[in-house]
Amino acid sequence: MSGNGIKNTDNHLISIIASIFAIKIYYFYSQSFFTSMTKVGPLTRFLIWRRNHISDSRFVMLLSMIVGIAAGFGAVIIKRSVGLIEQLLTSGFSDELHNYLYFIYPGIGVLIVVLFIKYILKNPVGDGIPNILYAISKNSSLIKPYQMFASIITSSLTVGFGGSVGLEGPTVSTGGAMGSNIGRILRLDYRRITLLVACASAGAMAAIFKAPIAAIVFALEVLMLDLTMAALAPLLIASVSAALVSYIFMGQYTIYTIPVIEQFSLGNIPFYILLGVLAGFISLSFTKVYTIFEDTFDKIETWYVRLLLGVTILGVLLFFLPSLYGEGYDVVSSSLKGDYSELFKNSMFYEYRENTLAIILMFLAAIFLKSFAASATFGAGGIGGIFAPTLFIGANTGLFLAEILKYLGYDTIIAGNFALIGMCGLIAGVIHAPLTAIFLIAELTGGYQLFIPLMIVSTISYTTVKYFIKTSVYTRQLARRGELFTHNKDKMVISLMNVKDLLETKFKTIHKDANLGDLVKVITASKRNVFPVVDDDGIFYGVVHLNDIRDVIFKPELYDSVMVSSLMHAPMTSATKNDSMEDIVEKFQRTPQFNIVVLEEGKYVGFVSRANVFSKYRKMLKEFSED
Repeated sequence: MSGNGIKNTDNHLISIIASIFAIKIYYFYSQSFFTSMTKVGPLTRFLIWRRNHISDSRFVMLLSMIVGIAAGFGAVIIKRSVGLIEQLLTSGFSDELHNYLYFIYPGIGVLIVVLFIKYILKNPVGDGIPNILYAISKNSSLIKPYQMFASIITSSLTVGFGGSVGLEGPTVSTGGAMGSNIGRILRLDYRRITLLVACASAGAMAAIFKAPIAAIVFALEVLMLDLTMAALAPLLIASVSAALVSYIFMGQYTIYTIPVIEQFSLGNIPFYILLGVLAGFISLSFTKVYTIFEDTFDKIETWYVRLLLGVTILGVLLFFLPSLYGEGYDVVSSSLKGDYSELFKNSMFYEYRENTLAIILMFLAAIFLKSFAASATFGAGGIGGIFAPTLFIGANTGLFLAEILKYLGYDTIIAGNFALIGMCGLIAGVIHAPLTAIFLIAELTGGYQLFIPLMIVSTISYTTVKYFIKTSVYTRQLARRGELFTHNKDKMVISLMNVKDLLETKFKTIHKDANLGDLVKVITASKRNVFPVVDDDGIFYGVVHLNDIRDVIFKPELYDSVMVSSLMHAPMTSATKNDSMEDIVEKFQRTPQFNIVVLEEGKYVGFVSRANVFSKYRKMLKEFSED
């Protein structure tokens, strides 16, 4: 390495260490800072001045630029950190040792990440984009301050040491946390904090991929932000601001460069249809593998067992297939040039690189085992994203099909174009975002001349996957728990409502062994017409409705002889505090009840009323409909 190279590396190292040190200091003081800032005079005075001099819409525009720039710097730091770590670890690999180092390095990186999270951070980092979706749908868009730096450190170590995942998820998570906390400090409401989260997430996406248009589409399609001009303009500002930061510090070139992109041939459309179907089924395979690994590792309670199992699987895969190491940037770049030699590089199968059977087997191994490597990285405790593995699989899928077609005599096939379009098909299929896939691949590669093939493959892949599974790897867990946003405004508003917030407890209870006289005393002291019947332990037995007993409550001669147990009836349905509002609404639709009793382990807790749910729904719908 030259003297200038060493000097540049040292400078990078110093800047990264300084950044991490500054982040660590911020972590220790962040909570007290946020608390104090909401109490001191200057912030309050600024907010009063702002309300008097800057309209809400202009203030949001300004904030969208600020969070965009912040997200851009986050992307630059995370990308440079990974580059530096990879350079320090892999430069000067010995031919005799490189496979063993590929086996060891990822395990060391994931171990450091797990120990950092467990003993230093002492808080979960979680998956990047699902974290954002959960915060928006169930946590009032509030994200813990430590998330502004946690993903930077953990994903840099995971990917830098060779974890077979990407950086986009952690970058988006970092940006979203920045938007959330800026909105929280400035005391914005839920709707505007949500918009800032989306702006910062789009900015992070724009910066890490240098794809500002795709970033906006991503925010609308994946984060499911409502498409209004009030939302679109801040997204544009944030995306452009972040992209400019990325251009300044990482250059304006496209991430993946194709030497020549030729106009597509109409005669190749049947092959694009075939590629779309193939990409759809491989996307389905990726999702199934990811799901199986996630469920399997979630059942392992001991962290070091998960770590050992995950890094062992990952290490073995990298030992035999070094092309699975890290993000796979070199392999994808080579595929876009129609060159599959990177699949054999540094592997023990290098001498068979001209053998047709070996080439086929290497393609199949790279396509199907990348999902195992990525899932093992996550399962072991590594932090990363799935865009990079998806791009890797898609590029090799497209190139593999192109090579088969050329072998069958279709010499007009341009292999690099098929690799590019295959990337689009996998993105559309894996994350269920066909529009994001089209614009992202076009911007990543400069392949705008291939919009029609991109649209064909993206649509077919997405449709194929959706036939078998309704949710993506991002949304599976959230959808299963009823915590997922949707583009349907009615469903979105309902999903944001919470049983605990709507719970009414001011109902007078009556003991199950009481008589009519006791009930009349309770009715006299109550303003309600529903009376839950319980025992000494609070166990719920039924309800008494005032309308059902009007004919006996004015007959004193029955007060001692008629028992409450003969007057009550069991409701047709009940709920718990953990039920989703979708479940509650469905129960109201199935029954004529105006109140649904809420129980906890059989004990009476309160009621949720139809009127209260409707009133809350109308209020929230009005807030979301404001432009």
